[in-house]
Amino acid sequence: MISFADNASWIWCNNHPQADEYGEFVDKFSYNGGKAVLQISADSNYAVYLNGELVAFGQYADFPHDKVYDEIDVTKHCRTGENRLGVVVWYYGCDNLAGYFWGNAALAYAVYEDERLCCQSDEKTGSRMSRAYQNHRCHKITNSIGYTYHYDATKEDEWLTADVDGFVPATIVKQTLPLRMRSCKRLELRPLAVGKPYKQLPNGDVIYALDAEEAGFLHLRFNSPCEQTVTVFYGEHLEDGCVRRLIDDRDFSVSYRAVRGENVYLNPFRRLGCVYLQVHAEQPLDAVQVAICPTVYPLEEAPRPAGLTPFQNKLYDMCVRTLVLCAHEHYEDCPWREQGFFALDARNQMLAGYYAFDEYEFPRANLELVSKDRRDDGLLTDCYPMSMDFAIPSFSLHFITACREYLEHSGDGEFIRSIYPKIESVVRAFTDRIGEDELVHSLVDHEKKAPAFVGGSCYWNFYEWRDGLDGLGEEGQNGLPDLLLNSLLSRACQHMTVIAERLGEDGAIYRERSLALNRAIRHSFRDEDGTYYDFLSRKTKSELGNSLAVLCGAATAEDMAAIEQFLLTDGDKIAITLSMIGFKYDALLAINAAHKTFVLQDIERIYTPMMDYGSTTVWEVEEGACAFDNAGSLCHGWSAMPIYYYHKFCK
Repeated sequence: MISFADNASWIWCNNHPQADEYGEFVDKFSYNGGKAVLQISADSNYAVYLNGELVAFGQYADFPHDKVYDEIDVTKHCRTGENRLGVVVWYYGCDNLAGYFWGNAALAYAVYEDERLCCQSDEKTGSRMSRAYQNHRCHKITNSIGYTYHYDATKEDEWLTADVDGFVPATIVKQTLPLRMRSCKRLELRPLAVGKPYKQLPNGDVIYALDAEEAGFLHLRFNSPCEQTVTVFYGEHLEDGCVRRLIDDRDFSVSYRAVRGENVYLNPFRRLGCVYLQVHAEQPLDAVQVAICPTVYPLEEAPRPAGLTPFQNKLYDMCVRTLVLCAHEHYEDCPWREQGFFALDARNQMLAGYYAFDEYEFPRANLELVSKDRRDDGLLTDCYPMSMDFAIPSFSLHFITACREYLEHSGDGEFIRSIYPKIESVVRAFTDRIGEDELVHSLVDHEKKAPAFVGGSCYWNFYEWRDGLDGLGEEGQNGLPDLLLNSLLSRACQHMTVIAERLGEDGAIYRERSLALNRAIRHSFRDEDGTYYDFLSRKTKSELGNSLAVLCGAATAEDMAAIEQFLLTDGDKIAITLSMIGFKYDALLAINAAHKTFVLQDIERIYTPMMDYGSTTVWEVEEGACAFDNAGSLCHGWSAMPIYYYHKFCK
């Protein structure tokens, strides 16, 4: 089959698109009974209808310099004779959203029957700006998720099934983009998860509860006595007796303008992550059904360890559900608050996922997406894809860990070789900043004119959500070497040694670099008692920093005895969080394999409150919903690591 890129034109519905704009496109083609295939790509998101039926949705999150298209078998949706193709494209058009890289508003498509081109996007395609979706509202849910929506059913017409007014020839968008087919599976729709009436509030609002956390599209069905606006708030908890719609500058809501009588609506664009849905109507509604239509990346659970206790089995279920809810076009940190693809979060999700699903296509596609990121400083951007100039330096080093673990679990050296230049360049962004003291510095290297890791708004020296390590205080902004970044770099160099040698490359330079870093770490951060300070100021010691000192090899055998006690006893220290606790467990196990008992007991201690709460997923941090000024996520991918340790110890 000829790629549609050879035939189709990029089109839009006007000459001057603006942010948060919906375009509608219509075409017709004849079908004679063969295999019908749709090829499609858009900026920013699409929903495809054939003869009025939703048949495809969800543009893969990508970069304009690495554009992805889908090839979709639509045979079962076609009918003999004339078929009507309708496409709605939602253009985000904003350069300050996490998870979106700003490009031109555009759509390209083609439909083939066997080898015959049936129709394609060009200047003859009918187009118009959507009447039902409110355009240019630009109202964000969060900076990471992006815009909410308002749909006005009173402005609907029958354009998906019949000819109507307002459509004009499409505008050609003059651009040439490299195209590749999506390298993982597309999302699937599952049966509706219908909310049960849970509580009516004094103002008339009704809260509906799902049986478990879900991630998917909002589905509404109700009767309305009049035209009115219905607003739906969504969330994971009811700590205040209602769904928290507004948290700081976040607004967890969508809205719908109802017609008088029966209303049925499914939004095919904005995915909601929630347990509760609160419906606010101007006038009481009747025969209400509020539901989430789950959007699921198709994963099959692999056999789990046979030696799990009832508690461990239940927690395993929670972790698997969390991983599934945090996997869509790419890995997501959480389905409710951010839906962002971060290297740290994804590393944990990949590692747990190898054991939970025994599957490598999805992690490979995610590593490939990260490898397409482009920055002048050699680092990786904070989130993928994203056009904002913003980076967390330490997260770039977690990407190296993820690459080594993918290679070890999948054996896919061919893929790692294909992205090896990118992996090398990421490590080089740090080694180029090593000073005379053999430590990596976050200050500018004036001789090489490397950009700084401090100053301005484009760098965040974050390690984990603890005071002193969150990059928000003085220590995170002073540009001096610290224990954590240098230990992570030493580990990354060790990973590079393994990767290089597996690929037949010379890994000696990375081995020597790691040894030199370890000597400098020991010299600069070791306390007399054998434990390690986080910073040169020698004010704080953390469980994370000391764990990394063990894992990178900086700590001597004598140091390990002191660090072991430091990690196992209470004291004046910065405790580790769920995102990083695997490093603590791995350090203790490296010191003494008998600590597997402690690891299993500590997992039970940490996760029991989540289970007692009734959660079906695992939380971002131990504090739960009250964390981060009442914005704590109750479904967070980085916390699913018990799966890994259960496979390790409960066979």
